[in-house]
Amino acid sequence: MRLVGVDEAGRGPVLGPLVVGLLSIPKEDEHMLEEQNIDDSKYLTHAKRNLHFEWLNQQAKERGWYVDTIICQPNRIDTAVYGKGLNILEVDLFASILNRHHQSFAQHLDILLDACDVNEERFRNRISERLNNWPWQETTIVAEHKADTNHRIVGGASILAKVVRDMEIERISRELGKPVGSGYPSDPNTVRALPDLIKESGIHNDIRWSWATVERFWLKNYSTPLPRRELSGPTLFSKHDEATSS
Repeated sequence: MRLVGVDEAGRGPVLGPLVVGLLSIPKEDEHMLEEQNIDDSKYLTHAKRNLHFEWLNQQAKERGWYVDTIICQPNRIDTAVYGKGLNILEVDLFASILNRHHQSFAQHLDILLDACDVNEERFRNRISERLNNWPWQETTIVAEHKADTNHRIVGGASILAKVVRDMEIERISRELGKPVGSGYPSDPNTVRALPDLIKESGIHNDIRWSWATVERFWLKNYSTPLPRRELSGPTLFSKHDEATSS
């Protein structure tokens, strides 16, 4: 039996990707998560998250744990906002990462999901409908609000997602040559970076053009109509290589 946790980071920011993380371990290793004090990433410092991230990837190399992330870029997020919405986007991403995991571990899975939908059962059902060859042998799926707080396996997934998202934000800061903060509209550093990211000559690719923050900034600073993002483009989501943890 394997325990599998799935969670996301970065649903709300105006800047950067949404990242989905998955952690899968043998059931007999569950005690190690408690001994390491793996917790919801929201309750950990930046330094502690990074240490846990390194530790989780080390266990993946040494003990057959499985760690994975999907980086969903802002153009796909905008496509979802213009279309079926963020809840369906998360359903698709959760299903995608579970299908990828299932290629390596095809049975005996106890899967816990952090539910973004107000209706936990609906979230679970929508994901299971998208799983390849479902039902899987001796596999259970439970979607739960605050699963990242209540279950260490999901807390581990939240750490993977959060640290990879932080790496993406650091990349944006390097490319821009200035701090961009957390990417949330309430962050002063993010607010100060908006003039460099939302220009009348073009909006940065790492900005979520569909966000109300962008519309308010545009209407305040420019007289031209806010452009609608061109939704065709390069890869909309990608796997984050575990080796990047080093």
